[in-house]
Amino acid sequence: MLELNEVYIPDTSVIIDGRISDLIKKEKIKGKIIIPMAVVAELEYQANTGRETGFTGLKELQELIKLMENKKIALEFIGELPKIEDIELHRIDAVIREAARERKAILVTSDRVQSEVAKAMNVKVMFIEQEKLKKKPSFTKFFDQDTTSVHIKENCYVMAKRGKPGKAKLIKLSEKKLDYSEVERIANEIIEFTKRSREAFVEINRKGAMVIQYKNIRITIARPPFSDGLEITMVRPIMKTSLSDWNMSKKLLERLKEEAEGILIAGPPGHGKSTLASAIAEFYKEQGKIVKTMESPRDLQVSDDITQYTSLEGSFEKTADILLLVRPDYTVYDEVRKTNDFQIYADMRLAGVGMIGVVHASKAVDAIHRMIGRVELGLIPQVVDTVIFVRDAEVKKVYSLDFTVKVPTGMKDADLARPVVEIKDFENGELEYEIYTFGEQTVLSDVKKARASKGKRTGRIEKMLSKYFSGDIEVKRNKVIVHTTPKEVKGVSPKKLKRLEKKIRKQIEITFE
Repeated sequence: MLELNEVYIPDTSVIIDGRISDLIKKEKIKGKIIIPMAVVAELEYQANTGRETGFTGLKELQELIKLMENKKIALEFIGELPKIEDIELHRIDAVIREAARERKAILVTSDRVQSEVAKAMNVKVMFIEQEKLKKKPSFTKFFDQDTTSVHIKENCYVMAKRGKPGKAKLIKLSEKKLDYSEVERIANEIIEFTKRSREAFVEINRKGAMVIQYKNIRITIARPPFSDGLEITMVRPIMKTSLSDWNMSKKLLERLKEEAEGILIAGPPGHGKSTLASAIAEFYKEQGKIVKTMESPRDLQVSDDITQYTSLEGSFEKTADILLLVRPDYTVYDEVRKTNDFQIYADMRLAGVGMIGVVHASKAVDAIHRMIGRVELGLIPQVVDTVIFVRDAEVKKVYSLDFTVKVPTGMKDADLARPVVEIKDFENGELEYEIYTFGEQTVLSDVKKARASKGKRTGRIEKMLSKYFSGDIEVKRNKVIVHTTPKEVKGVSPKKLKRLEKKIRKQIEITFE
């Protein structure tokens, strides 16, 4: 018969991390285990909201039942199910503490706050610190030195991308397709390892999705209904570079060192944007600058001297508030996507912090285009002065931005002068794009196309009107001025003149010389 030496009440923290069953198997806990229904309800709530912690906790309860059946422990479930507001307002820990106090049981927890509060209530506590695991998790076997990502999904082969950014190839790693149970086993191992390892932590835990960072590997676990099947994606950067590896021109290096304060690094996914951002961060650190990062998840490859911040209480706005108190010289904002991200980037830049933003874009100018409507036109050059476009792990294009007041390209009348943001090819200084307001719209104009389009239209109008007028023809924005003499007008009646105006959509003004 089982001897009940002690009575133990575990909280959700040790149920979720699987430590209770381990301690029982090692005979460090002998006696009776009492599980408050509040613990079961909390785990059920987490599982129903798609959180991996809920599923692992329920599996641990199933393991305790097996131990009870094998006469290793006595097990009892007590209490009533809590109300949903008790779970949402995080009152479950208080219910568990009270149950331990009433029964003079030992509270088992790995939550330091729970432990200290219980001691203050004169409750016996067994505090279990996190163990540092010695072995590597088995999923690391999928990675070699050239592997950038591993893709695991139920009823599919294990696939991996191998090769340098932009040149990676997709290859098959498994001989057979993995069923749900095999993928679930891998997911559970990842979560179990994360709970016990100091080298891994949960970045995001939402309904149907969990993001874990293990060293330099970002792991995403997706479940239905968020995804159409259980899927695990593991991404790892394989390159850590310095600026000398990027074959930058001396002119660009000088700009980064002396002038650039608002930098956008743009490019398609997986082509080396974050790798370059890490190299620039290290470059500024070596220049004696204080450098921080804003990331979620935190996967930039930077040295320990560069502190990596994530969203504070789910908000990068709060992170920015802290960073302004820290006063960094430069901040790397990895993944500027949403309107709020651009506004936070702009606010920090205008506060005097040098900013390096990473933006997804298929063309260099798209990174600037995404700022239109999110940042005031006149502030764009103050917020962004340099755009570096990366493709296939190479710098393909660099833009510099300036602000001026002028007549936009393609317009001639002096009264059409307005504030214009000029986007120039940094290396040769050639003007390529302009941003300005036209009516109520903000326009990003391709200067080369505007010139070509204007030239073609002007040529067509001149060719058409030369059939009726033999003098000089001057095509302006809203009208055409024909410089001629009465004798050279080839019988153009007022009615014909109106038809011509309608056809070219401009007023025709005849000036006799």
